Amino acid sequence: MKRSKVPQFCFLLGLGLLLAAGEGRGESEGGDLLLSDEVVPWEELGSDEELVRRPALLFEAAAAGFLAGDSPEKRKFKMDGFLEPGPIAPGFETPSGAVAQPQLVLFGEFRTALQAFDDGQRDVVEWANRLDLYANFNFTATERILVGFRPLDRNGEFSGYRSGSGSRDGWEEHLDGEPQVFFFEGDLGEMFPNWDREDRRHLDYNLAVGRMPLEFQDGIMIDDSFDAVALTRSSLFGGGASALRVAGVFGFSEIDRGDNRKDSDARLYGVFLAADYEKSTYEADVVYVDGSEERGGDGAYVGVGQTRRFGRLNATTRANFSWALDDESAAVGTGVLLFSQLSRTVSHNRDIMYLDSFWAIDDYTSAARDPAAGGPLGGTGVLFDAVGLGEYGSALGNRASGAVGAAVGYQHFLDERNRRQLVTEIGGRAATRKEGRSAAAIGARYQQAVGKHSIFVLDGFGAYYDDGDAGFGARCEMRVKF
Repeated sequence: MKRSKVPQFCFLLGLGLLLAAGEGRGESEGGDLLLSDEVVPWEELGSDEELVRRPALLFEAAAAGFLAGDSPEKRKFKMDGFLEPGPIAPGFETPSGAVAQPQLVLFGEFRTALQAFDDGQRDVVEWANRLDLYANFNFTATERILVGFRPLDRNGEFSGYRSGSGSRDGWEEHLDGEPQVFFFEGDLGEMFPNWDREDRRHLDYNLAVGRMPLEFQDGIMIDDSFDAVALTRSSLFGGGASALRVAGVFGFSEIDRGDNRKDSDARLYGVFLAADYEKSTYEADVVYVDGSEERGGDGAYVGVGQTRRFGRLNATTRANFSWALDDESAAVGTGVLLFSQLSRTVSHNRDIMYLDSFWAIDDYTSAARDPAAGGPLGGTGVLFDAVGLGEYGSALGNRASGAVGAAVGYQHFLDERNRRQLVTEIGGRAATRKEGRSAAAIGARYQQAVGKHSIFVLDGFGAYYDDGDAGFGARCEMRVKF
């Protein structure tokens, strides 16, 4: 098979564009991108009618109480709203010493899309729907219970209508009443302040228990929601870091393996470290999955990453490793994924240019991936992205098996209020082994805010594959947040 030179071309083109974007001189080496040092009183910002008001949530109810005053006439009864300005109601003190200020908030998002996809191997035309509903109950400012449902999809199948040679025709209902998120989290030092009135015992341990969404290594290593217990120690200092965080996670149920399918008997053990320095943030994560024989067996995973700024460039570099400790399969494989992201703000405006690239050696798989999360290459760009709705695939694929690739993109903001934006992207993927598939594609994504609660999205791409097939995709989506 003749090896494609698309990724090399994309890399050179993207590097040239990134460097060219910095040739112009901004005012004060930054122009209007710099924050002003001038203090502007709240009253001078405008009247209440001119200020942007917070969009209302689906439902919100909060603790009530009497605000203190010098006299009974000045004491006022008040109920706190979500992120509402003004004095806070006093709440009440619990036996542990914590001050409870209960608050219940209901919110969510509804997504509906018409979309067509054809990559030469499968094609589908569909109307797909997704509903995410959440109830967040705060006991205090640091302790809460979050419950989330996705009633219109189940195991990567979404309710709606679809047709095409690669899918079933007709109406489909994939209803699910089981919570996808249901966990408690809190800070032990804040839950039991009587244990350490002087704050000398360093009880800043964050505890989370339940079915929780977890994401590590920007979703490359873990992007899933499963039953787990997590203990995090933050506010640490060591090795010259300004802030150090160590987290331990034990996952015991509902774990989806690297092929986005559930392994009911899997157990996950992970240790995650993050450290902030003056110019960089470093991450080092280790995971072991004790899996069932039917789903590929055990797997070990290591990920390291660095995020920093080089002059005008924002850079993230990651190296992730996976080992199949038993037999290799789609659920757990042995491989390496090297990943890089470069971006910068263009001089004289707020537009952003980026160059993302990867090298997948052998068969890298994630430790845990949600059925709607696609593969670990989704962060490369819109041409690799998994939209998380229906059977619409990615133009260049997002599995990390024997390939090298890149994407160069430009994000253009079309108005001063950032309510409209257009992302254009060119990318490619070259197979590094005979059974792989190489491709090149160009795509775009347009997003428009509608009112205060909705976003209209248009996606499209055209692709060419080295086996002679041509591909295309088009979709329009409405996202309603409430």
